[in-house]
Amino acid sequence: MMVEAADFFDMLIKLPQKVTLSINGKGFDAELGETILSVLIREGHQKIRLSHKARKWRGFYCGMGVCFECLVEVDGIPNVRACITPISAGMKVILHD
Repeated sequence: MMVEAADFFDMLIKLPQKVTLSINGKGFDAELGETILSVLIREGHQKIRLSHKARKWRGFYCGMGVCFECLVEVDGIPNVRACITPISAGMKVILHD
């Protein structure tokens, strides 16, 4: 099967799909495929959760799913890693406190 040049470029260059998600009840626009953490960083969030024992604020650390410092609640599911979780339309994210 031969692929036409126009079809090939359409496959390579896709326009970003805009979606809306909420973080602690506030709406944010993002592009489908972004991670929750990338939206948090872009919107200026540095404190993501409180530590269990010391009750001190924790931020993101590794950004690749190893350290578990970026745990958030997503659509009612606790302890989701924000750094490796792609966003979806209507997603509800709660920062742990």
